[in-house]
Amino acid sequence: MKTAVITGASSGIGLATLVKLAQKGYSVIGIGRDASRCINAEKQILTNHPEVKVRFIYGDLMQQHEVIRVATEIMQILEKENENKLEVLINNAGCVRSWYTTTDEGYEQQFALNHLAGFLLTYHLLPQLRRADGKVIMTGSESHKRMKIHWNDIMLTRGYNPLLAYKQSKLCNILFAKGLNDRYLGDGIRTYVVDPGLVCTEIGCKNTGGVVDWIWNIRKKHGVHPDVPAETFAYLCDTKPAPRELYYHLCKPNRCSRQVTSKNADKLFALSEQLCGIKYPVWIKI
Repeated sequence: MKTAVITGASSGIGLATLVKLAQKGYSVIGIGRDASRCINAEKQILTNHPEVKVRFIYGDLMQQHEVIRVATEIMQILEKENENKLEVLINNAGCVRSWYTTTDEGYEQQFALNHLAGFLLTYHLLPQLRRADGKVIMTGSESHKRMKIHWNDIMLTRGYNPLLAYKQSKLCNILFAKGLNDRYLGDGIRTYVVDPGLVCTEIGCKNTGGVVDWIWNIRKKHGVHPDVPAETFAYLCDTKPAPRELYYHLCKPNRCSRQVTSKNADKLFALSEQLCGIKYPVWIKI
């Protein structure tokens, strides 16, 4: 049985994707920050689909020590149940913040959760992905096309703007995906980014307030159901031969920003390694 790990899986796009992959026969490990939401989601899924294999791990992936703990739990499960292999990792967890707020490490929270959490989790699960010729999929956004990385102030400490912080984190997602493909496509690991479009979820209302909360409550009414982008995640997981493009919307390849270059991807990779205190491996083919 193939295994998939999905972050931000207790609601919205993550939950819809978890259900869809479970119904396709995957053993799915969902990661969620709120224990009660995870418990309720698991009960609901198993009540409606008692035949599927689903479990949840709780963890606040905004904090790097929590990412490491969650990764360790996942690795223990994979070693016991799936020959230490991971077929799919979906880095979906994300947030919006109305004000400049930092993590335990002192990093701006949107940058920390939307980018660094997936960067660090992927690093720890990379050997398991390699053994399975696995796939890494990021939840991106079309908003990355109207953004450049603020290299001199990547946490946007000067004149913080929540929308700019979100857009930059989404550009980081696709630059990270580009960097992974540049490094590990030859090792069998393929990485994608899904643009879900405007989706009716609560992402803009969690721990926000003021203008952000007000705008999102209006915008989400025009969004599609999370089942719609879940179809694209499932398409990328199961289509054979594996799709070759980087960026997808509604199961079709899409154009990404001109900022998505190997030069920018390498620069972000190096900075992210420094911020996480890690170094991605270089595997030598024999």
